[in-house]
Amino acid sequence: MPKGELRYFAHQLSSSFKELILVNLADVHYGNPLCSIEHYDKDIKFVKETRNAFATLNGDLCESSLRTSKGDIFEQVGSPQKQRDWQIARLKPIKHKILGMTTGNHEIRLAHEGLDISEDIAKALNIPYRPEGILLKISFGDHNNWTKGKPYSYFVYLTHGYGGARTKAAKAVKVERLATWIHADLYIMSHDHVVNVAPDVYLMPDARTTEDPATGWLTGKVRAHRKILVKSNAYLKWGGYAEQGGFPPVDLESPRIILKGTGEPRIKVEV
Repeated sequence: MPKGELRYFAHQLSSSFKELILVNLADVHYGNPLCSIEHYDKDIKFVKETRNAFATLNGDLCESSLRTSKGDIFEQVGSPQKQRDWQIARLKPIKHKILGMTTGNHEIRLAHEGLDISEDIAKALNIPYRPEGILLKISFGDHNNWTKGKPYSYFVYLTHGYGGARTKAAKAVKVERLATWIHADLYIMSHDHVVNVAPDVYLMPDARTTEDPATGWLTGKVRAHRKILVKSNAYLKWGGYAEQGGFPPVDLESPRIILKGTGEPRIKVEV
């Protein structure tokens, strides 16, 4: 396929799952002295030890400060190469449970110099990678629509995010805008370091038609399609650039996104 073309990556997971828990790992900024390794390790441990928990990687895993970029190259922990290697070692225990990966603006600093450390991480862990954003089809469970052998399937689109914003509303509107461009059940955007969860609904015509016995016209139903818009957390304690720039403290806890595998397909988020 042409480089950059959007296609989805499909995962067929266990038919025994009654629900699937998705944990988005992003904005770790390992290398920044304020990175909360404790909270990051907690989420990795949860994914490793919880049979029906899986992860996505959504950029800014590494601080990647350069002489020409924001950030202090003298204060960061290790070089970008060592930060990359640290992330590979940290994530290896759950590599079989990582469903897909994008890159972030901090890693793009290096990509502009011809080095994609996000691609290095993805190759080392053998996981699907698309830097701009990635579309996943996640299937699991059984008896969807009361049909034996039919799994529950969800489309998930994640991208790191872009630009600056100060208010929660301005940050949230970015993922709301994204959800008008591509069809999915769940949208995840990171970058802004603020957790926000918003359910949404749009009306979708059902392609199946029936004849109206009273008029003879062919008609069809219009169904409500539910989607969930998620802005994810960061693993940076308050201080440094955020404190100096007047940005608020961030939530260090990653939301738990639960995809239901019983009854009607549904998504809920625990924060």
